[in-house]
Amino acid sequence: MVNVALKNVSKRYGNVVALEGVGLDVRDKEFLTILGPSGGGKTTVLRLIAGLETPSEGEIYFGDKKVNDISPRDRNVSLVFQNYALFPHMTVYDNIAFPLAIRNTPPDEVKKRVKEVAELLEITRLLDRKPKQLSGGEQQRVALGRAIIRKPDVFLMDEPLSSVDASLRIAMRTELKKLQKTLETTLIYVTHDQTEAMTMSDRIAVIRSGKIVQIDSPDVIYDTPRDDWVASFIGNPPMNLIDGVIGANGQVQLSGTQSSMMLPKSASADKLTSGAKARIGVRPEDIHVSSQPLDGMSCIGEIYLLESLGDSTIVDVKVGSSIIRAREKAGFRAQIGDKVYLKFDDRRLAIFDSQTGTRI
Repeated sequence: MVNVALKNVSKRYGNVVALEGVGLDVRDKEFLTILGPSGGGKTTVLRLIAGLETPSEGEIYFGDKKVNDISPRDRNVSLVFQNYALFPHMTVYDNIAFPLAIRNTPPDEVKKRVKEVAELLEITRLLDRKPKQLSGGEQQRVALGRAIIRKPDVFLMDEPLSSVDASLRIAMRTELKKLQKTLETTLIYVTHDQTEAMTMSDRIAVIRSGKIVQIDSPDVIYDTPRDDWVASFIGNPPMNLIDGVIGANGQVQLSGTQSSMMLPKSASADKLTSGAKARIGVRPEDIHVSSQPLDGMSCIGEIYLLESLGDSTIVDVKVGSSIIRAREKAGFRAQIGDKVYLKFDDRRLAIFDSQTGTRI
C-alpha cells in the first residue's frame, strides 16, 4: 500500500475553476474522507487520483512516484461508484471476477480469489445470482468485491452508501471501516454526509468551493473548527453562531437583542477590543435551558419550537431575531412562548472574526 499526495493541484474546465491549489497528503493505510457540499470539488479530487482527469496544474504522487502521466489502468486503484455500476447480464461471480478476467488471469487463480473475496464479504451464497436479484446492500457488497479482488494500492469510494436505506447505511458504515482495517489499505472516501465522515474516518478533509479548508481528526474538526463555515457544516444540529459587539470588560452585546453576556477569560477573548464585532459559536449540547436565571454566561429568550428525537430534545429558543438551538435530555418539558434562560458552557465556546469567519 502507499501514501497519496496532491501538491498544489488545480483543475479548470474552461473558465470554471473546480479545484484551486489543493494540497493533500493521505497516509499509508489511512481512512481519509473528503467531506463537503455538492459542487465543492470532492469527486474531482477522486477522479484526479484515479487518473480519469488530468490536473491543470500541480502534481500527484503515489509514494515517491509521480503519476500525472500514468494511465488509470496502470495506477492500481479501485474505484467504487455511487450507483455500483454492476453488469446486469453477468452473475455476481462474473462481476467480481471481471477485473481479473480482462487481465487474462489464469482461471484457477480467478476462482480462488473470487472465493476469498466472497467469504470476506459474506456473499458466497449469492455468486450465481444476477444484480437484479439482489438487494441494495448486496449489490453494494458485490461492487466492493469487484474493487477488492484487484488488491489495489488505493481504494477510492464516491458516496457508495448514498442510495442505501438508512438502517442498512448504519450497518455498512461499520462494515466498511472493519473491511479497511482488515485489508490494511489506503482508502479515500468521498461524501457530503457528515455522519459518515465522523464515524468512519481517521481524518477528514473538509472541502469548499474547490479548496480544502481544514484537515484533521473528526474530534478536532468538531471541537475546534478552523472557521465559522466549518463550524456550521459539521454537527447535527450545527454549531450556533451568534453575532455580537464587544463591550467593556469583555462583555458582548448580542446583535438584535437586549441580551448581553460575559466572555470567558481566555487567550482568544483577550484579542478582542471594545467595539469589535465578533461571532460566538456554541454547540447545542453545550447550552443548558432553564426557567430560572443562571449564573455565568447566559441570555434570555423564549421557546420557539421543541423537537423530540427520542433520546434527546432539540429546543429552539428565540433570542431577539435569532434562533439558538440547544440539546436537552429526553422528556424536557416546556410550552411554546415560555420565557427561558440559556446558559453557555464557556469552556466549549468558539469565537470567530465576524468579517473573515476565521477562528480567533
